[in-house]
Amino acid sequence: MSPATARPRPLPVSFYARDTVRVARDLLGAVLETRLNGERTAGRIVEVEAYVGPHDPAAHGYGNRRTRRNDWLFGPPGVVYAYFIYGNHWCVNVVTERSDFPSAVLLRALEPLTGLDVMRRRRGVDRVPLLCAGPGRLCQALGITGALNGAPLRGRTIRLLAGERVAPGRIAHGPRVGISRATDWPLRFWIKGSQWASK
Repeated sequence: MSPATARPRPLPVSFYARDTVRVARDLLGAVLETRLNGERTAGRIVEVEAYVGPHDPAAHGYGNRRTRRNDWLFGPPGVVYAYFIYGNHWCVNVVTERSDFPSAVLLRALEPLTGLDVMRRRRGVDRVPLLCAGPGRLCQALGITGALNGAPLRGRTIRLLAGERVAPGRIAHGPRVGISRATDWPLRFWIKGSQWASK
């Protein structure tokens, strides 16, 4: 198999063990893939939010408060931190930096690539732009639940694959959404003009 046709490899742990904002920006263009019950789904990341540690008032680990619910937020880097919100959907985060430092990147939207029929069935919608536009939608489409909490992102069930690098000039940033604290921190990043980003 030539390098041009080689299957992308999972991102190394060293990718996640860096400054959270840098990881967030570099995740744009990467591919999130799940393999559950014999069904493969995947999408390219087009929108993320960074939660940068115990000093971040909007982060679940603010003040280094560690609970049973947020335990995986404290590391190690390169694992899933999944949580249930509003009593009706899951959100998936990529844990960053180092163990015992609660920082992560929330995946907010994907461009669907593989397993669209599976995504449609799981979501109960036909319109492709609605399959993965939002953190709850993308989790439902890819079958991500709390069962994957703590899973390494280099495994067979869920993994992040290297994708095409997004040039800095194509990356937009602005305030995070759906939070009540630190609402002005410009830690949401998305690919400019992407039809797949959340609205």
